[in-house]
Amino acid sequence: MLYSERLHQLTKEHADTLAALVCGLFLFCGWFALHLGFLGWALLLLPIAYVIGGYESAREGLTTLIKEKELDVDLLMIVAALGAAGLGLWRREYYLIIDGAILILIFAISGALEGYAMRRTERSIQSLMSLTQDTATVVRQGKEEVIAIAQLQLGDEIIVKPGELIPTDAVILEGYSTLNQAAITGESLPVEKTVGDEVFAGTLNGYGALKLKLHQPPESSLIQRVIRLVQQAQTETPPSQQFIERFERGYARVIVIAGVLLLILPPFLWNWDWETAIYRALTFLVVASPCALMAAIMPTLLSGIANGAKQGILFKNGSQLEIMGKVRAIAFDKTGTLTTGVLEVCEIIPASEYTQEYVLKTAASVESRSEHPLGEAIVKAAKNLDWVAATEVQAFPGQGIIGIVNHQEIIAGKDNFVQNYVNDLPQNLIEIATNFELQGKTVVWIAENEEETGTEGQGDAGNKNETLSVSPPHSITASSSLSASYQVLGIIAIADTVRSQAAATISHLKKLGVEQIVMLTGDNQQTAESVARELGVDRVYAELLPEDKLHVIRRLQQEYQTVAMVGDGINDAPALAQASVGIAMGTVGSDVALETADIVLMADRLEKIEVAMRLGKRAQAIVKQNITIALGFILLLLIGNFLGDINLPIGVVGHEGSTVLVTLSGLRLLKN
Repeated sequence: MLYSERLHQLTKEHADTLAALVCGLFLFCGWFALHLGFLGWALLLLPIAYVIGGYESAREGLTTLIKEKELDVDLLMIVAALGAAGLGLWRREYYLIIDGAILILIFAISGALEGYAMRRTERSIQSLMSLTQDTATVVRQGKEEVIAIAQLQLGDEIIVKPGELIPTDAVILEGYSTLNQAAITGESLPVEKTVGDEVFAGTLNGYGALKLKLHQPPESSLIQRVIRLVQQAQTETPPSQQFIERFERGYARVIVIAGVLLLILPPFLWNWDWETAIYRALTFLVVASPCALMAAIMPTLLSGIANGAKQGILFKNGSQLEIMGKVRAIAFDKTGTLTTGVLEVCEIIPASEYTQEYVLKTAASVESRSEHPLGEAIVKAAKNLDWVAATEVQAFPGQGIIGIVNHQEIIAGKDNFVQNYVNDLPQNLIEIATNFELQGKTVVWIAENEEETGTEGQGDAGNKNETLSVSPPHSITASSSLSASYQVLGIIAIADTVRSQAAATISHLKKLGVEQIVMLTGDNQQTAESVARELGVDRVYAELLPEDKLHVIRRLQQEYQTVAMVGDGINDAPALAQASVGIAMGTVGSDVALETADIVLMADRLEKIEVAMRLGKRAQAIVKQNITIALGFILLLLIGNFLGDINLPIGVVGHEGSTVLVTLSGLRLLKN
């Protein structure tokens, strides 16, 4: 059963290819029978080739004629083929039937190649999203069950474990955690969320398990959006192709009128016999039809879309591929786009009598019992150092953490939190910390009690029953005395770091001809300029609201015409929509950004922008080459037909050969 279903699916997917193959088989058998003198078999086999190879073209041509009252290339080819067959039967020159069958076969092959490009596009894009989470864990009748997002109902209770994506917008019923909301707000620091707070689809849950309540209908899932985008890429026609199609409709009418005149006038004006006039008129219909011109654009753009999808670049339709080859200025959002959106330790400044290693491993000892993102960044930075996990840990949300390490009390947190224990913070560290904060970095102060505590068993890193007590800041004195002797060990600066490939990408984009690289951000001017200097950005616009980013894009378009915008959050959506082409980060990108953008970078790899531009430039070059080839062949064949130097088979091979040639030329974009 499964085998038969799979066979049926493959047959349906590759119907155009099978039709071309079967048509070719019957054509060959008919030609062979005619060559051996079996006229009856030839007249049986060749019509079958006509029907199998020409059915789809005839159906599409008649549909266009009946519904839209327009002629198209498909119907012209069928008329020419049937005319050749009729003339061959009338004159008993049966090779003309084979000429018509060859015309239909080559036309079918051209259609199969274009269908191949379409299928490659669809398969490539869908395979990129095959692992996308599209379910949620809900509690119904006291039991947990996993259901599709589309099956969620208002009031459903949803369980989200640590490290999971929030499946849909909801309100927290139970639990406390930090959520990475960079995709929504554009800010790199995780936000603490507790009971009553709203959480958003696509944000990443931190360390705490959450129970959510669905308070509004869920938005469409990511995989459903991508399927819609695939359909959009297949059905939407880029401007250049729209022009060619409009041209084709008028051109087809001109060809039909010219063909009729060529059929009627020569017998009266130049004394042609009617058979010659019919033959030349049929040849004219073949060689003058714009098949190659029609195939000059879409196979190329579809191949580019498929190539991009294979490399993690999702083009929503062919027009964006065209535009990417013309971009003169690119605007980047900062947080989550030029930066990673992941916190990392970037600076360790010890007090004069301590080392960086000592400060880091001491901080890691106490932060190892914390589940705050800042603590996780410190522990990650100290993974290659030897340190002992703290005991008797107390966490003060939004302030800091205290623990015992090797019989000494360690404090890590904000400056005002540590000042509750240390009378005076070192002035040089205060100045350095202030400078870090102006650069958008978060500073963690580390201090220790110089007097050993009397607690037994302290330093036991293997205590599995250790619990983290959480107390409000006013209970600080519960575990220590302000008169105790505390010493500041140093400070640790933590920040959202620049993406490793960002600087190289910007450099390569400039070499590709991008005249202006711009950074747009809601961060302060100093932070923005610091990142811009590091990356080689030409202009910086800081402290922007979403509508401000929109206005900047409009000004850039007045100056550079074709402007791309790269972003990831809801705050970038207006600018993405306004830009000539909007590019969204696919992994961290918000739902709104993904829907608004024209291109999605599925792996959040900035260097793929360069790949997209190169694809766009290659597509432009190939389309120009194809149009030149198509027009050149049509012109040569028309001249040859009027001079009487070509017959129908040569016209068929020349015309349909040029169609296959430009189609194969377009498929070059399937290669990286």
